Amino acid sequence: MNASLAAILLWLTPLACTAQGFAGLGTTADGFTTPHPETALDFPADHGAHPDFRIEWWYLTATLHGDDGQDYGVQWTLFRSALRPERDDLQTGWDSPQIWMGHAALTSARFHHMAERLARGGIGQAGVSATPFSARIDDWTMASPDPEGIDRLTLTARGDAFVYDLSLEAQGPLVRHGADGYSVKSREGQASYYYSQPAYKVTGTIATDAGEVPVTGQGWLDREWSSQPLAEGQTGWDWFSLSFDSGARLMAFRLRDGDAGFTSATWIGPDGSVTPYGDGAVALTPLATSEVAGRTIPTRWQVTMRARDLDVTVSALNSQAWMDTSFAYWEGPVGVSGSHDGRGYLEMTGYEQTIAK
Repeated sequence: MNASLAAILLWLTPLACTAQGFAGLGTTADGFTTPHPETALDFPADHGAHPDFRIEWWYLTATLHGDDGQDYGVQWTLFRSALRPERDDLQTGWDSPQIWMGHAALTSARFHHMAERLARGGIGQAGVSATPFSARIDDWTMASPDPEGIDRLTLTARGDAFVYDLSLEAQGPLVRHGADGYSVKSREGQASYYYSQPAYKVTGTIATDAGEVPVTGQGWLDREWSSQPLAEGQTGWDWFSLSFDSGARLMAFRLRDGDAGFTSATWIGPDGSVTPYGDGAVALTPLATSEVAGRTIPTRWQVTMRARDLDVTVSALNSQAWMDTSFAYWEGPVGVSGSHDGRGYLEMTGYEQTIAK
């Protein structure tokens, strides 16, 4: 076992075993920096990494339509997690406490292909720079050709059964969730810094064993960092990013805690205007489930929001979009119908495996 793999396994094992929130995200943040509502987001610096916080991610999803007439979904994610508090840069060789994990997926109604990459920080295998923006792990990249900002991106990834090469161009402003980017996650006050670019126009190609397909569509980038984003009893979340045909968009999530839950939402108008909504403003109700990887997963939902006259059904394009990664979860493209039509993405974590009787 090489040193990089050993370090990654040491990181994964305690988090996988803890009951303190999904993937250990409810464990206390002793020694790490924590979010504060008085701290304003700072661009372009905040497009880069924050090594004094324990966890962060760069999360891109896209709903695409191919020249073959098929719908597709793409996911590209880079996670950074710190083994220990250290207020230093990320280029400290093998002594770096930073661990990187990449997830990529290509989904259609017929298949769900996914891949995972693990890397040790500080040795050049993975990392993020803010100016110009570049995020990478091995040969997977998300990068901007511009000296500052993320209005334009190129996105590449490959797995055993898929490849994609995409170009993205923002069609609207960045969106700060919660109180100007300070996003509360529980009644106890856990929080993260959270912003998005929800309005990318996407062009490029995808490829599988069946060949290469030109695609077009829309993309949504989420940026989030914290040191304890969940309360101890929160076991997982259901997260929605929905783009409506009207040009409006909705980000909404439910953090599960037994029979209770904590919700939050952001309504984004066609002109890019932003309205945040606190706990209880949006209702996320499972309507139907599917058996996925030995688990019962809700793959059709009702999403209602009285303040916006919203009442829609959200349905998975492929119910089997299971990410069988180090921390397994469901993630895939969805269709939206009802008071508003559209497309989007759904992520669900923390659903336990069904015990066979």
